[in-house]
Amino acid sequence: MSNESIAARGDKVLFPNYRRAPVAFVRGLGAKLWDADGRELLDFLGGIAVTGLGHNHPAVRAAAVAQMEKLWHVSNLFYTEPQIALAERLVSTGFADRAFFCNSGAEANEGAIKLARKWQRENGRPERFEILCARNSFHGRTMGALAATGQPKYHAGFEPLPEGFRHLPFGDLAAWEAAVTERTAGLLVECVQGEAGVLVPPEGFVAGLRALADRHGLVLMFDEVQGGFGRTGKMFSFEWEGVAPDVFTLAKGLGNGLPIGALLARERFATVFQPGTHASTFGGNPVACAAACAAFDELVRGGAMAHGLAMAARLRAKLAAEREASGGLVEGIRGRGLWLGVVLSDDRASAAVTKARELGLVVGGVGERVLRLAPALVVSQEDVDRGAKLLGEAIRTCKMKNEE
Repeated sequence: MSNESIAARGDKVLFPNYRRAPVAFVRGLGAKLWDADGRELLDFLGGIAVTGLGHNHPAVRAAAVAQMEKLWHVSNLFYTEPQIALAERLVSTGFADRAFFCNSGAEANEGAIKLARKWQRENGRPERFEILCARNSFHGRTMGALAATGQPKYHAGFEPLPEGFRHLPFGDLAAWEAAVTERTAGLLVECVQGEAGVLVPPEGFVAGLRALADRHGLVLMFDEVQGGFGRTGKMFSFEWEGVAPDVFTLAKGLGNGLPIGALLARERFATVFQPGTHASTFGGNPVACAAACAAFDELVRGGAMAHGLAMAARLRAKLAAEREASGGLVEGIRGRGLWLGVVLSDDRASAAVTKARELGLVVGGVGERVLRLAPALVVSQEDVDRGAKLLGEAIRTCKMKNEE
């Protein structure tokens, strides 16, 4: 096998809906990946903030394998211990009372939207169905989550989208206050916007949304799909402002690569989902839940989250040095924890991503002026230093199309 042969096979049979690089990864360990040509690369993308504990983590692998030897799947018409164990861990954080499991972030957000509407109706306010969302947000590709997403480029070709979603400036609390009407059911917000280029809101915005929801009887929903589960240095990104939502969603890092999503809610919101209102055939799969339990334990008791926060400070310092050496090509560095956006001064993000991969580093691009970094929380000091150096070199030496 080779990168070229695998890519050629894939191009014949897979939908062409991804801009895939001509690389096929065949093995991973920690912060490293190996492609089909046998080349080693340092992974600073982590499956887009998914493998928070790195590839092939021994505790997560052991938990998944042990569960596979016992039970893979039964219907949610029955109980399984791994699902309950994961729910117990998640509610033990103190921010929710109950959990519903699904397979992805989009599904979790669909569930949150349904829950907000159902809660308003059950409380005698059927006219409240509208969800206020942020511009430049991203909540998923299913139709409800897509309608909630505040980026028109993702809407193109799929109209008409479901009604009942309005998009407001991220960080402008006055605009959100003015937008509330008698039809508003809830607010759905990322506390850090990943697909907008790792944008952190102004201080007080998230707390202001909590107060706004309380004043008007709205359901406050935080999308923690990309920013949750230790990615920002706290278990959930909303903790940075000391507030708690009514409902929040998880996925990506939850299973460290195994497909799982979760909808978490306070008791009075969760209980409006009664039998027949919402379901997921594969949601809460025993294998994925066992893996997620192990990942949770490593984050909290194993010290991975604390280590990740320390490595985040080191990475920022190293990137700041590369910024100084860039000759003005890097405008800034933003984000929280090991979830960073390197803002460029011109449209070289795509070229820099390609050049970085040629040098042995995997990163992502958001638009043409932001490079997204989401290394594993267990990344070593040596790999942090090497990754920052490679990224700086890629930015300085990449050639854009108009320069070739």
